[in-house]
Amino acid sequence: MAGRFVPRTTAVPRQEPGAGPGDASAAPRTRTWTPQGPLDLRLVLSPLRRGPADPAYRALPDGTFWRATRTPAGPGTLRVSAAHDGRIAAAAWGPGAQWLLDGLPALLGADDTPDDFRPRHRLLALTQRSRPGLRLLRTGLVMESLIPSVLEQKVTTDEAYRAWRLLLRTHGTPAPGPAEGDFGRYGLYVMPDARTWSLIPSWEWHRAGVDAKRSATILRAVRVARRMEEAAAMDLPEAMARLQLIPGIGPWTAAETLQRSNGAADAVTVGDLHLPGIVGHALAGNRNADDEEMLALLAPYEGQRHRATRLIMLSGHTPARRAPRMTPRDIARL
Repeated sequence: MAGRFVPRTTAVPRQEPGAGPGDASAAPRTRTWTPQGPLDLRLVLSPLRRGPADPAYRALPDGTFWRATRTPAGPGTLRVSAAHDGRIAAAAWGPGAQWLLDGLPALLGADDTPDDFRPRHRLLALTQRSRPGLRLLRTGLVMESLIPSVLEQKVTTDEAYRAWRLLLRTHGTPAPGPAEGDFGRYGLYVMPDARTWSLIPSWEWHRAGVDAKRSATILRAVRVARRMEEAAAMDLPEAMARLQLIPGIGPWTAAETLQRSNGAADAVTVGDLHLPGIVGHALAGNRNADDEEMLALLAPYEGQRHRATRLIMLSGHTPARRAPRMTPRDIARL
């Protein structure tokens, strides 16, 4: 006799106190803040976006930005927009609401020191002048940036974004607060806590297209999540060393994480497939530059090397693509 058909079920994100649709009518906590000088919210917050359908981030056409995250106080949702008078208006929901509002200035670059940057190349001077609202954000949250950075190791961005999207929607929690505009088909999600990450079965990683090496790295990191989070208060050399204590986390992943969590203006993304050629092309006309040449070209900007690479990327002065794009792998079909 044929076996009974059992339909596949999809994991339902677990609900946390103060999170999800049941909290939609709760009044938010609010705050206004006036930055010192021009501030471009899109430029500042865009590094937090992991793909066009990131479940934890939304940028709306009216200039409003939404962010769902897991703070030390619990899950929280933050809405940020700029008023015509230059003030920043913020509202937050959930157990982490006050933590998010307290950290709003740092998130939007209040601790950044763009005036310390002295361009030595005309391209950087022109780009800096045309982007006066650029600030380097600081979230103060390490795991939030570390996990998606691990997912982005040695794969296409589309693969990494898909994995992040599936894992958050399956194992994360609905973000506290209103589903304003419904954000299209899906709402916002807060990423899983450390324990939930550790309990994701191997087949769910596989279904998300995450190979065993990357999932093992994430599992090692979440086991010592508190120690990882301590890096948010460290100077850059100590923070880099702390993150790289985890096997599978190298200079590339550590820099990508600390650029966001610590606002690290000098965290250079070494080991990237494309960045050395982009920097080499922009500053020396050499699209075949390697990491060593990239670091030599960026040496005059020591202390601000990450800002220099951000400005280069924003300049649009990048070499034309000659090779085909990296072919995505779909290990979920294997």
